[in-house]
Amino acid sequence: MTSDDSVYANDTPACTGILLTNLGTPDAPTTTAVRRFLAEFLSDPRVIEVPKFLWWIILHGFILSTRPQRSAKAYQKIWTESGSPLLDISMKQASALQEIMSQQSTTDIKVVLAMRYGNPSLREGLEKLKEANAQRILVLPLYPQYSATTTASTFDAVADILKTWRWLPELRMVNHYYNDPDYIRALAESVRSHWNENSRAEKLLFSFHGIPKQYADAGDPYPDECNATARLVAHALQLGNDQWSVSFQSRFGPGEWLKPYTDLTLNEWGSSGILSVDVLCPGFAADCLETLEETNMQNRALFLAAGGKRFSYIPALNDRPLHITALANLISRHCQNWTDSR
Repeated sequence: MTSDDSVYANDTPACTGILLTNLGTPDAPTTTAVRRFLAEFLSDPRVIEVPKFLWWIILHGFILSTRPQRSAKAYQKIWTESGSPLLDISMKQASALQEIMSQQSTTDIKVVLAMRYGNPSLREGLEKLKEANAQRILVLPLYPQYSATTTASTFDAVADILKTWRWLPELRMVNHYYNDPDYIRALAESVRSHWNENSRAEKLLFSFHGIPKQYADAGDPYPDECNATARLVAHALQLGNDQWSVSFQSRFGPGEWLKPYTDLTLNEWGSSGILSVDVLCPGFAADCLETLEETNMQNRALFLAAGGKRFSYIPALNDRPLHITALANLISRHCQNWTDSR
């Protein structure tokens, strides 16, 4: 028996559901809220590949007793009147996508936002689509570059929820879109727009979130896809090989992560006489703690302290029209030939 015997309402017109997902955010910039969020995030075996019992001791005995307070202070620096920047931007993305998909599609489409960790939860999002009688669901994780730590983790969580449903919708999932022409075009245009409004720096740094090196060694394609995205954007911008670089940020713990590290790269550049740098974070679909606090505050200060004179952060694509159009086109392609089989 499943634990959920509810069924779709026959008197509700069927629709296609789009579950738009991102990583998630604490409910508030407080130690308590951050601890709750980190406990869920760092308990995911896709994120931390350490024997469960050993990791439980480390997580609850050490990490959750110290890190939440430090992270809460970082969140407080970026929190706005609208709350979490990531959640606020994600809601705007979902609303814009709903509008454009309603205009473009000949069938009823419902876009619902959900977060892998925190709120609104994946369970809440899927329940909303069930209530809307979504008999086909496309899951779109806003991770352009595939990693088991992100995209696969989302699939795991969705599958665990659907295990409890008696009637299952047809399901499709976007694994990645790291080389999608519309996504590359949106990134390149964001850089050009930034250059038009600001002076162009000597170097353009593509900074991606890192993963442990052992994950890549085990076959995770993430670093290859990150490098491919950067190459495609650099080509679109007609940059020479000496005008751009790739690095990886946000490492956690003592183990080796993907290199080169963003903070060490910026420190080296500042020390070696490079006076100006533009930083783009193509792996983040929406600005968040890692871009607003780590990149635009911590790494900015590091570069300037090392001798650099100008650090310019290029915002994430967020709800820019070209980004929404790229995501809408991605959805349309993945929903192509998806007929109503009622």
